Amino acid sequence: MTDDSGDVSSAELETAAEFLKRHNIDEVECLVPDMAGIARGKILPAEKFLKGMREHGLRIPEQIFIQTVNGDYASNDPVTSPAAIDVYMRPDVSTMRTVPWYADPTAQVICDTYYFDGTPVEIAPRQTLKRVLRQFQANGWRPVIAPELEFFLVETNTDPDYPLEPPIGRSGRRETARQSYGVDAVNEFDPLFEEVYDFCEAQGIDIDTLTHESGAAQMEMNFNHGDPLELADQTFLFKRTVRETALRHNVYATFMAKPMEREPGSSMHIHQSVASAETGENLFADAEGTDSELFLSHIAGLQKYLPAVMPLFAPNVNSYRRLMKHSDAPINTHWGRDNRTVGFRVPVSGADARRVENRCAGADSNPYLAIAASLACGYLGMVEALEPTKPVEGSGYRLAHTLPRTLYDALDRFARSRGLKRVLGEDFVGTVAAVKDAELDAYQRVISSWEREHLLLNV
Repeated sequence: MTDDSGDVSSAELETAAEFLKRHNIDEVECLVPDMAGIARGKILPAEKFLKGMREHGLRIPEQIFIQTVNGDYASNDPVTSPAAIDVYMRPDVSTMRTVPWYADPTAQVICDTYYFDGTPVEIAPRQTLKRVLRQFQANGWRPVIAPELEFFLVETNTDPDYPLEPPIGRSGRRETARQSYGVDAVNEFDPLFEEVYDFCEAQGIDIDTLTHESGAAQMEMNFNHGDPLELADQTFLFKRTVRETALRHNVYATFMAKPMEREPGSSMHIHQSVASAETGENLFADAEGTDSELFLSHIAGLQKYLPAVMPLFAPNVNSYRRLMKHSDAPINTHWGRDNRTVGFRVPVSGADARRVENRCAGADSNPYLAIAASLACGYLGMVEALEPTKPVEGSGYRLAHTLPRTLYDALDRFARSRGLKRVLGEDFVGTVAAVKDAELDAYQRVISSWEREHLLLNV
């Protein structure tokens, strides 16, 4: 993890210049993840990029962090309103990569944002994750995570009122039946995924296993475990890579939580554990493989605090359509051993790999914020020495639905959680609430086709 100074060192400048020269780079994309996980930033010539690094010249409005997913701004934001100030981007040179799908040599780099007095923009999603990781570090803990990201391939759709359909694969037929773990079903789109793997290798994105999920043309990509910030960066770049590759093959890739009404939703499961920062030993189990008290407290923190942080796991109105009974998604915060019907699953594992899988986050969540939120909940359980409920055996769907059912409910809980404000930052919590309130206001102005179909002539 890079330091929180806004100044670029001479070593970083030298590393960036050497990278650009070695790859004959003409242009550089400076990427800043916004609240929705959308890549904002600037594209500029290589020489101007290096000059901007030296002189704090890579400027961008702070308002990108109060921009809604539909392009408006949260006018009631408590932090940046009414001022519209510039901040500057500090490239994290450890994230510099080539962009493999461009014909002209192009680099991309993920940036942190700073005010001109050198202090970080604390409401930035990447900075929020860094804030959580510093609190683990202060206790001698090093979290380890591994995301599993689901997505659908769909036929190109230029009319948003028209329902999505699975694309036609190599066989010339549209997939209609569910093909969980179907190898030949994945191979229907083999040219696309061969290119995805090539692009990921070129960018150093450490993906592992590709499987077909239960939805029609629904896939899952697993990442190898590692540092939370590095995995958040990789997930952010992976989503961009898959969308771009799909377009090159005349289909869409979507990470919407629930894109089709008769298909399951798409999740981003987060496997998480905590190691000793000094020894690297997994602190969630002893040498005999027995769960540690710290592990149980981590689970208890997820149980207690996760309902209040759902706007970061289910950030859109569509997100809550995924969280339904018997839909491969959780409805409550129970936990169990190798149980996929509850919110928190503990896979069968040895002591070194003891972990908990948070199954609540949707694929539409910002990876920086979902990982930060998941770790924050576990962290609070650890420092407060909380105790979890008993693990659930059998179906968790027979138990009460305790997760928020709508974004309205989720935001109300989010704004009132004092513990989360301490870990995530009060300004950050207020900003997220303002952005999501603005999105809900925009959504309320839309009349859906369901309303026209069933209400227009019947009520």
